[in-house]
Amino acid sequence: MMDNVSQIRMFFLSGLNETNNHRFTLFFLTLLCYCVILLVNISVIGTIIMDKNLHEPMYILVCTLCMNALYGTTGFYPKFLWDLLSPVHVISYSGCLVQAQIIASFACADPSILSVMAYDRYVAICRPLKYHSVMSRQRLIAFVCFSWLMAFFIVAANMFLTSRLKLCSPYISRLFCVNWTIVKLACFPAETAVNSIGTYITMIIYLFHGLFIVLSYMYLIKTCVNSIENRAKFMQTCVPHLTSLLIFLVSILFDVMTIRFGSKDFPQNFKNFGAIEILVIPPLMNPLIYGFKLTKIRNRILVVLTLKTK
Repeated sequence: MMDNVSQIRMFFLSGLNETNNHRFTLFFLTLLCYCVILLVNISVIGTIIMDKNLHEPMYILVCTLCMNALYGTTGFYPKFLWDLLSPVHVISYSGCLVQAQIIASFACADPSILSVMAYDRYVAICRPLKYHSVMSRQRLIAFVCFSWLMAFFIVAANMFLTSRLKLCSPYISRLFCVNWTIVKLACFPAETAVNSIGTYITMIIYLFHGLFIVLSYMYLIKTCVNSIENRAKFMQTCVPHLTSLLIFLVSILFDVMTIRFGSKDFPQNFKNFGAIEILVIPPLMNPLIYGFKLTKIRNRILVVLTLKTK
């Protein structure tokens, strides 16, 4: 019997079971949200790529953050929109692992990119004479590649550990696949000890990312207090970064709470909101924050819009 239950080839996603009466409304709202996410992120990416004056480390990192948002949301929205129109919400075993990989690596890459942004602002404000030598194009490319690849391979290692588990249930009480929800379906809880260790190691790694960002900005604030010019730089370029970090932290902590510490204590709609928050608010708000707050990007977008209206 154990051989049969361990050969699960399909998962049933039960997160939508309580929203049958509002499915078409949710579909159009979700489609609208996804279209806006695509529009604002592609607009910022296109603006930075097409304008050579924006080919500076700070703007390239903003572009990277928006690209990461497109990557992460692609792992969720198309499948979710299909589920809203489908009477049965299923996903294949391999598809579930791929979806969990995409969404988790997106979530892990965000703090890495924000860490590089914090370092970039530290060098720009505290060591301005060495900025171009420290943040050279080659080093910037290395930072960006490391941010993405580290997140991808850390999550892939966790997914590999999950793929080795024997599962006793095909039912996932969420809107999409997440590594830990798959792990909780294991037949033998003792076998998940290694998965728990991997998860905690991942959390510690990205906790250090957050600590690095906080320390960087504390040092920046200390440096900027006595200089009007540095205060202006900080308000112009660092405040958007801090806002993005705050949005990300609130979103990820909300989701972690519902997954790990009280999934049975919350109603399903509340858990759904917590689950998709990280796939709605950061991808939507980050390009808007940078698009309107950073002067060069805002001015460039306004110029393009003005030319199109003429």
